[in-house]
Amino acid sequence: MSSHVESPPKPRVGRRPGTASTRQTVLDAARARFASDGFAATTIRRIAADAEVDPSQVMQFFRSKDDLFAAVMSVPTSALTRFDTAFEGPDERLGERVVLAYLQAWEGAAEESEPLMAMLRGAIVNERASMQLREFIQSRLLHGMRGRGDDATLRAGLAAAMLIGIITSRRIIGVPVLVSADTDTLVSIVGPAIQQLLVTDR
Repeated sequence: MSSHVESPPKPRVGRRPGTASTRQTVLDAARARFASDGFAATTIRRIAADAEVDPSQVMQFFRSKDDLFAAVMSVPTSALTRFDTAFEGPDERLGERVVLAYLQAWEGAAEESEPLMAMLRGAIVNERASMQLREFIQSRLLHGMRGRGDDATLRAGLAAAMLIGIITSRRIIGVPVLVSADTDTLVSIVGPAIQQLLVTDR
């Protein structure tokens, strides 16, 4: 009579050894998903499924898809706050506040501007990176444009195009007349144009 020796149980597959590794797994999954689907089409649920965690776990580490994208792209939280707070307060001079926020983010302290510039430079040479940056910037404007009409998406996109065009012309192309212009001058000239796009009486 032969004796049967049971094999030792196999270790559980997919168990996360700790919070830090789970957070990194979510970041890796998000990076791949943003790269393949773009910012707009990516959802927290898809990222959670890719990382084999519950969506609530993703939200424990990152408050929103915007914050998760910022972490993936190394965008400082201060930049997100700067963009969002530009929409706080009355509509009067909103355009100037938005222009100032973007100039300060991309041209201010190195810890904030360098990651943004790295993302912008990558977007110029890589279509996927360009799509991600474009959708992300538009989402920040749309976040502040809620309830501002059916064409808010179009107006936010046009504002984003103008703002990124100014940053690109100053920081990457180096158009002399734009490089030499000081921040106050740019805010006073561009602010009304952005104001007209973001605030409408229609």
